[in-house]
Amino acid sequence: DLARDAGSIVLFDEEVSRLSTWRRCHLGLARTYQIITLFPQDTLEHNVALSLLGLSRTRWSMFGRLPARYYVEARAVLAQVGLEAAARRPIAEVAYGEKRRVEIAMALAQKPRVILLDEPLAGLSREERAKVKGVIGAIPQETTVVMIEHDMDTALDMADRITVLHYGRVIVEGTRAEVVADPKTREVYLGH
Repeated sequence: DLARDAGSIVLFDEEVSRLSTWRRCHLGLARTYQIITLFPQDTLEHNVALSLLGLSRTRWSMFGRLPARYYVEARAVLAQVGLEAAARRPIAEVAYGEKRRVEIAMALAQKPRVILLDEPLAGLSREERAKVKGVIGAIPQETTVVMIEHDMDTALDMADRITVLHYGRVIVEGTRAEVVADPKTREVYLGH
């Protein structure tokens, strides 16, 4: 994680800038990373089950087996992202797009109120992008999704509200129509 160098982070009216990642997770924040961070030798279901461990008070040794209920829950979340049939396959054997969906499953398993997705479509084929977009689109409405996405067509297609940054500064924030109408956004990102 990057340390902030200015400002503050507020989550549900609580200042969380100085809280650990673990504490933020317990407040309902989950995230994925731009670079996939999974255990390649472990199965899809084990990776998702491990993500559940952080929310519990269960003591666990990395040499021990997780409680069975974690695997039941992991398989249910893998079903949400279309990977139930691959649950017992090692991460190393699945395609890149499937790994992206496992990461999203790990975040969803935490039942977050806010989920941060850092370029979830980066490096994916057209077919994989469609699957991941479907997974993101199926996230329950009560969960706020904050997505970093550099493909403006995708951002405009998927988001209810869009914040456009240019060199770290907000140039416009609003609906699709407001963003598309903004002259600076049109110049910098839409090529008009």
